[in-house]
Amino acid sequence: MTLDSVRAHLREHFGVQPDSASVTFLGLEPIEVLRFVGDGLVDYVSLGCSREPPHVEVVLRLRNPGPASGLARSMAVLAASPAVEGVELEADALVDLGSPLWVGAPFTAVLLGPSDIPDSGQVHFLSATPITATEAAWVRLKGVEAMRQAWELDGVDVLDPYRPAAQPH
Repeated sequence: MTLDSVRAHLREHFGVQPDSASVTFLGLEPIEVLRFVGDGLVDYVSLGCSREPPHVEVVLRLRNPGPASGLARSMAVLAASPAVEGVELEADALVDLGSPLWVGAPFTAVLLGPSDIPDSGQVHFLSATPITATEAAWVRLKGVEAMRQAWELDGVDVLDPYRPAAQPH
């Protein structure tokens, strides 16, 4: 599976041509971050993470984020984390980036889960839900399912880039 075929699969899935940013890290091939805009949602998708096993790409979806300066770089850091940090990108993984995902964001980590994008050959897509440091601590203490239940009970819209942190009980 080539990156060109993954890009074509994503264009077909979203039905629009993406904007693209490329980020290079010393000693690694560039990671692209594709941005698909449509129907009030913006999807940021890594392209390049799937070069290595387990052949995944990461998708972060937000509702009308406005300017999200620095998010493409954060997505590239996330996508490069298996090669750089040895982090396994898999469903239910918590990946703490240690700094805001974009300028002014309260989110410093992501919680990975299933994506609604169908697999493309050998490439699997994971959704990345932005979470705050408080929510990340809750995940470490109580687990992923407890966090997702708290969001549901509190009526938290995890696609809202301006949402407050959930207050798990």
